[in-house]
Amino acid sequence: MQIARDGYARVRMMRTENPPSSMDEYLRNWETFFDDYAVEVDKWHHRNAGYHKAIASLAGFYVPPGAKVLELGSGTGDLLAALQPADGWGIDISGEMVRLAAAKYPHLKFEQMAAENLNLPEKTFDYIILSDLTGYLYDILLVFERLRAVCHSRTRIVVNWYSRLWQPVVTLAEKLGLKYPQPLLNWTSPPDIKNFLQLAGFEIVHAQSHLLAPTHVPLVSPFANRYLAHVRGLQWLCLSNWMIARPTGLPARQAASRVSVICPCRNEAGNIEHIVHRLPSMGSHVELIFVEGHSKDDTLKECHRVAAASPEKDIKVLTQKGKGKGDAVRLGFSQASGDILMILDADLSVAPEDLPAFYRALISGKGEFINGSRLVYAKDPKAMRFFNLLGNKFFAFLLSCVLGQPVKDTLCGTKVVYREDYERIAQGRGYFGEFDPFGDFDLLFGAAKLNLKIVEIPVRYHERVYGTTNISRFTHGWLLLRMSILAARKLFFIP
Repeated sequence: MQIARDGYARVRMMRTENPPSSMDEYLRNWETFFDDYAVEVDKWHHRNAGYHKAIASLAGFYVPPGAKVLELGSGTGDLLAALQPADGWGIDISGEMVRLAAAKYPHLKFEQMAAENLNLPEKTFDYIILSDLTGYLYDILLVFERLRAVCHSRTRIVVNWYSRLWQPVVTLAEKLGLKYPQPLLNWTSPPDIKNFLQLAGFEIVHAQSHLLAPTHVPLVSPFANRYLAHVRGLQWLCLSNWMIARPTGLPARQAASRVSVICPCRNEAGNIEHIVHRLPSMGSHVELIFVEGHSKDDTLKECHRVAAASPEKDIKVLTQKGKGKGDAVRLGFSQASGDILMILDADLSVAPEDLPAFYRALISGKGEFINGSRLVYAKDPKAMRFFNLLGNKFFAFLLSCVLGQPVKDTLCGTKVVYREDYERIAQGRGYFGEFDPFGDFDLLFGAAKLNLKIVEIPVRYHERVYGTTNISRFTHGWLLLRMSILAARKLFFIP
């Protein structure tokens, strides 16, 4: 208790001083503060282990192991080390904090540097973490602007800070010696941080609040933090705000990318030739891969015939060993040679001529996972039955809440993604499991887990002219509902 009283006396003195006259003076004051705090930091972290463990768990949800990670305000390096980066860098204003961090985690790199003076020439990172840092910054906008120098086009900025709604509780904890006392911090709300990020050239991908019970109480805390914290009406009571952002306006990728179009086909013999003739040119090269799914008609024979009759086109024909569209898509993606992977349903309900719009949205950087939406333009009267339409709207609403990004049509089969992002989705598939025979939710969930920017391209939905649908409204609707519940547990109700 004596240490807490002494610390609170020092903080009270800092609170009564005039505001610093310059950024340099402000930074020197904080450097001194954290140098003093470094002697006691491990003891206080141990005392509030439940909170720090929860923050590390949440950061680990947003940042996968093996990434290149930079943490600003890294302290003694505990959070950075918990993320298991392949290349981890930490910067901190306090020389004492940096010394302790380097001793604890010699495999990571630490430098003494104020975030306002960030300067790491020729370094870029996959993830940049600012954990409970924005409250201490002299110029939040300046820091966010400096981050762009260490970003590539795929970088994700992960920011978390505590809600000032909890300030009375925090102040009481300081007075009771339950928390190390601190001077007055910046008062920032989620709209403030969003505004700063946007001014600095970043786009918000995901935002969510966490931790309704920041201290560990057996049974109570896990239930409150995993479920109650994400109930509408209770979210605003959470302690910790989180935002994930990506840079905008950075150089676009090579425009002439190779494209692979994967076309699952089962009992679609009458559509195969039309697909080949109507498929447009995109990028530097287009590869068309038919994946035949044990058809009862002549689909496989027709695929081989059309491929042989079109030697000027790059056409592959595969036969899946498993069942379901999802299995066919995964086989096609595994055999594709393109930098960009596209899915085109063989029923031609979405026109092949629409694919260039998906291509342009991806290579321009407007999105990183491009999803078709059949629910914007007027549809052919028989293209989508009433209960199918209701089901699509229901799952769109449900999945938008779960994914944390607005999605109008979750079940449109046309989807486009870079190969490298699909490979990351595939690597993380164990998080959800092999649960989706259609492949639509599997890809959407994986994209959301990686915080890829999901963008929808409206398409005109046409009535099929050959064959019959392979979808059963009620049987498959129940399966989709079960998959949605699984996604909620894995993406929304997270600890």
